[in-house]
Amino acid sequence: MGQTSIININGRHRVSLDGAWKIIIDPYDAGIGNWIALWKDKKPVGKNDFYEYSFDDAPALKVPGDFNSQLPGLNFYESTVWYKKEFDYARKNNKKLFIHFGAVNYKTDVFINGQKAGSHEGGFTPFVFEITNLVTDGKNSVIVRTNNARIKNGVPGLGYDWFNYGGITRDVNLVEEPSSFISDYFIQLKKGSSDEIQGWVKIVGDYLQQEVTVQIPELKTVYKTRAGSDGMAHILFTAKPKLWFPANPKLYQVKVSCETDSVKEKIGFRTIEVNNTSILLNNTPVFLKGINIHEEIPGEKRRSWSEKDALQLLSWAKELGCNFVRLAHYPHSEYMTRVADSMGLMVWSEIPVYQGIDFLDSSVQQKMNNMLREMIDRDKNRCSIILWSLSNETSPGFARTKSIGLLADLCRTLDSTRLITSAINSVHYKDSSASIEDSLVDKLDVISVNEYFGWYVPWPCDPENFTWKSRFNKPLIISEFGGEALYGNKKEPKDAASSWSEDYQERIYKDQLRMFQHISFLAGTCAWILADFRSPVRMNSVFQKGWNRKGLLSDQRKKKKAWYVLQQFYRSKK
Repeated sequence: MGQTSIININGRHRVSLDGAWKIIIDPYDAGIGNWIALWKDKKPVGKNDFYEYSFDDAPALKVPGDFNSQLPGLNFYESTVWYKKEFDYARKNNKKLFIHFGAVNYKTDVFINGQKAGSHEGGFTPFVFEITNLVTDGKNSVIVRTNNARIKNGVPGLGYDWFNYGGITRDVNLVEEPSSFISDYFIQLKKGSSDEIQGWVKIVGDYLQQEVTVQIPELKTVYKTRAGSDGMAHILFTAKPKLWFPANPKLYQVKVSCETDSVKEKIGFRTIEVNNTSILLNNTPVFLKGINIHEEIPGEKRRSWSEKDALQLLSWAKELGCNFVRLAHYPHSEYMTRVADSMGLMVWSEIPVYQGIDFLDSSVQQKMNNMLREMIDRDKNRCSIILWSLSNETSPGFARTKSIGLLADLCRTLDSTRLITSAINSVHYKDSSASIEDSLVDKLDVISVNEYFGWYVPWPCDPENFTWKSRFNKPLIISEFGGEALYGNKKEPKDAASSWSEDYQERIYKDQLRMFQHISFLAGTCAWILADFRSPVRMNSVFQKGWNRKGLLSDQRKKKKAWYVLQQFYRSKK
């Protein structure tokens, strides 16, 4: 029993537990105590056995899926929902069994047959528990306590600008492995090289010092090594793969095996570096033509979770002319990064260190560290990911800068092959210029700035006359820009900024593009945002009604006028 990292779940021997799960709504979170002890799932036997809960005739919800969109009464619910699923299993000698969750928001406790398997905190990263000694031959039950209540020392904290979807929001699988197996591996091009593949393979279990083989059949490559007493096998070999580009997103079937186990998956190879103020993909300067995306399907008021959902969202990005997407403001589902691999979209992946994080709380650093580890563990072999982002719009200060600096150090320890950034909005504005001075940038490879000229900040001069300065010799991404418009609102009063019209949003985009042409160290732009998304903090009763309306697509998937402005810019930009 305990938590173990297991990557590439779809490449394992697994049984899906997706589908209908029985649920009990527990607004006071009473079921976790010893009085009710809901996880024990007791049933009456004698005539005086009365238990104040029952899953037997309870309603069911679909897993994966948030509970808010499935039951109208839970629309704004923020507390505990208990889930139950039964499954059959035949115990086997020399086999281990794990239960893997793609994500549950936010706090989770997992019980197998009335015994606790483990707990997890964090709403957007995977976790797994070994349950070999908790299951029996025949019928078994898993009960999951989910709680999406916002907490002050959470990551994110109490306030954020997206909808707090709760429940088991991603796939659930039983994973069966040999008693000694490959739990993890990292296989990418060596930093700065286009023909050396470097990484490692991790074996866990009773028999660790095994021979390890990495094969790439299409490249006629077979590399053999041996794991040490810690189960780690380090790899380094020469190969000449076709490099992954957005125009040619080449992926190779890679097989990793040891004496007791083997795993396959598709992996692409590319290099990503900075040279002064340029971002280099495969040693070639690249301009990032980006769009921000939330993990929500417009028109359906629900969390995105499936491969079909990922394909829909990323296809819109491709149609817009993007070669780059920022997955805001948390790690999106694994389907998103895998589909991005195959579609040729570069990716920014981010942990939810968002605005009001309580950096002074001693527990917060460990939570951030855990989320960073879990994000990188899952996606470190995804060639589409070029940027790990550590935060968004955090207020400058000693505790904040030290804390995110420690994250940057950890990030480089976990993965030295990718670039590191954080989205900042702490820019010094004076007259007709902006100066980037935030000391956090010292810890980053790429500067990323969120700015909203024309919306939250009036233009101080003509856009083409606005000057950007930086004390850092690093590339800049304008990681957010835009403004709100209600689709179909064509009204343009004298006070244009209060119109919420498509015409005014279109004007913002045209002005921004004029400014971009005059930023010498600009390496990419990332508009906010692909589609209107739900946010309870957006309370304008005429134009918002609980929606952030900065989308280029409306909540009904209609293209606003600004869509075509950005599309033309991206299609013309080489």
